[in-house]
Amino acid sequence: MSYSTADLSRTVTLDDVRGAQKMLSGVARTTAMEGSRHLSQLVGAPVLFKCENLQRTGSFKLRGAYVRIAGLLPEERAAGVVAASAGNHAQGVALASALLGVTSTVFMPRGAPLPKISATQDYGAEVRLHGQVVDETLAAAQEHARQTGAVFIHPFDHPDVIAGQGTVGLEILEQCPEVRTIVVGVGGGGLAAGIAVAVKALRPEVRIVGVQAEGAAAYPPSLAAGRPVSLAHPATMADGIRVGRPGDVPFGIVGDLVDEVRTVTEDQLSAALLLCLERAKLVVEPAGASPVAALLAEPGAFEGPVVAVLSGGNVDPVLMQGVLRHGMAAQGRYLAVRLRLTDRPGALATLLGVLSGADANVLDVSHVRTDPRLGLTEAEVELHLETKGPEHCVEVGRALRDAGYTVMR
Repeated sequence: MSYSTADLSRTVTLDDVRGAQKMLSGVARTTAMEGSRHLSQLVGAPVLFKCENLQRTGSFKLRGAYVRIAGLLPEERAAGVVAASAGNHAQGVALASALLGVTSTVFMPRGAPLPKISATQDYGAEVRLHGQVVDETLAAAQEHARQTGAVFIHPFDHPDVIAGQGTVGLEILEQCPEVRTIVVGVGGGGLAAGIAVAVKALRPEVRIVGVQAEGAAAYPPSLAAGRPVSLAHPATMADGIRVGRPGDVPFGIVGDLVDEVRTVTEDQLSAALLLCLERAKLVVEPAGASPVAALLAEPGAFEGPVVAVLSGGNVDPVLMQGVLRHGMAAQGRYLAVRLRLTDRPGALATLLGVLSGADANVLDVSHVRTDPRLGLTEAEVELHLETKGPEHCVEVGRALRDAGYTVMR
């Protein structure tokens, strides 16, 4: 079983969001609001984080999933539910189903991170791995629904899901009544739509800014066309907002109520994730850090107080390691250099002494002596260094050249 055309035509109202808030009492946490001194200085006004990365299951997705499943008829609950997700929605559906006593099946891509698969299973769902991308997984879940009668729980394209996500907006207004701008990541649009419904009904002057990853930005062309437009190959590290087509239900709401949709680059996402970890001590996934990326990219464009919604914290440790390296490199805090030196005892120690004198921390050394391009007495060394920023990178390069080394890159 899937949802009907009548479901898709329903509007989402403030009363729906308030009803969802009552339904979620004792289920979803009222997540913390934390100030960011660093971003406040950049923006010139207070900036606060709405920490949905600290929500149960690690993201806001529990809210919408619970409201959707709780609204099913008894015979629908008896048939069970099915969902497709790379992680956050999977965990939200799994926990919501367990809390409501409903059997759940979750289809996940074969390449889904093992921690997300394990967490979804631990919440009680049956996990089936299918396909390499979410679109293939989604098709498998919908086919399962048709064959078994299970109710398909869409991650964003249903009024009940949007109402549940809208409770984040009510909490923001309660925790920061003076808010002037809310910045939120956008994938399919369920979270942004829900927040917009709640906030614009109560505080229409509050500006709502959506943020998409540049390589998966389906909303700008869709809004320009006046209808949802599909992207052929959405690509971004931010899997939580890597959606190729806006949802039909959230699209109309976003078009009417969200003031602006911005895009951010992969470098900006990396820098934002690094800032959350270093400055705020918060583990945030790339999608959850997208509002921070937008603030870093153009801090003067936002009227404060600003609330940035950190929508999730379920980041794969392997991805986290890579993103942190990328973020540090983007900030000039990693430097890779390759040079040749005379292959004699003590030559490498001398080189390392030069780097130590320049206060560069050596992370990795690759020492090659057998390459046919090298002379008989030559060796090639590649070093990965931790530096203090772009200016320090220049100083390290100068120190190497002053010591007589030719830096090849």
